[in-house]
Amino acid sequence: MFMSTRFSNARLLFVSGLVLTASLVSAQPAAVKVEGAWARATVQGQKGTGAFMNITAVQGTRLVGVTSPVAGVAEVHEMKMDGDVMKMRAVPALDLPAGKTVQLKPGSYHLMLMDLKRPLLKDSTVPVTLRFKNADGVDSQLELLVPVATTAPGPKTDMPHDHKH
Repeated sequence: MFMSTRFSNARLLFVSGLVLTASLVSAQPAAVKVEGAWARATVQGQKGTGAFMNITAVQGTRLVGVTSPVAGVAEVHEMKMDGDVMKMRAVPALDLPAGKTVQLKPGSYHLMLMDLKRPLLKDSTVPVTLRFKNADGVDSQLELLVPVATTAPGPKTDMPHDHKH
């Protein structure tokens, strides 16, 4: 009887330790949070499109790459005015300052999905993997299923039906 009580206590301590460890792990915040992600729908024959989102990193991090099985090439891009001309170029990395939300949006930083293997249809999803490197040089990645839409998600801006002049 003494042995079984000792075994039960040891098992209880072990299980309690597992629960405590699981609680500590789940209580730690995610290193990177993505919100409002969407990819622009394409038409038949279109070979490239953009993906957009808001990214917030807990600590200073860099977005160093992107991949998607539907794209032959996926890159982080920047659009900006150069004189009177809007230019787009790939960037090797995008800084994500600690605690600050970085917007990837049309006309600014965004993800380019090029050499598409199939059209991206409205109301479908596209798998996208983001690769990060934190200030300590540690690599990580985040896999997303990004909704495909014709416009950014958000509140409707339709006028109320009872609008009177």
